[in-house]
Amino acid sequence: MIFPCEKAVWYYLPQIRADLAIELVKTGMTQSQAAKKLGVTPAAVSQYIHKKRGLQSPRSRLYRQEIKAAVRKICEDASSDELHFIVCKCCQLLKKEGETTVVEKGSECS
Repeated sequence: MIFPCEKAVWYYLPQIRADLAIELVKTGMTQSQAAKKLGVTPAAVSQYIHKKRGLQSPRSRLYRQEIKAAVRKICEDASSDELHFIVCKCCQLLKKEGETTVVEKGSECS
């Protein structure tokens, strides 16, 4: 049995970090600066940008909007509480998208 938080750590957080890293670098931030903001190494940011880490599948418009909101907050040096809230919301959206994909494929459990 996989608990929801395990799935979040294994699948959703790497995706969120990858998306945040990519968007932060798009704002003109260096990989080193983005790494510092995300609490990861510059090598990890490089791997996210080059799609070697984090799932890189298409995401919903709502999820992408939340990522952009998180990037704005990060650039504004928002409080960690604000960022935690946004990351949790992104995680919930990824979970919901994952459940939708499973139902669409007809692989749901009975």
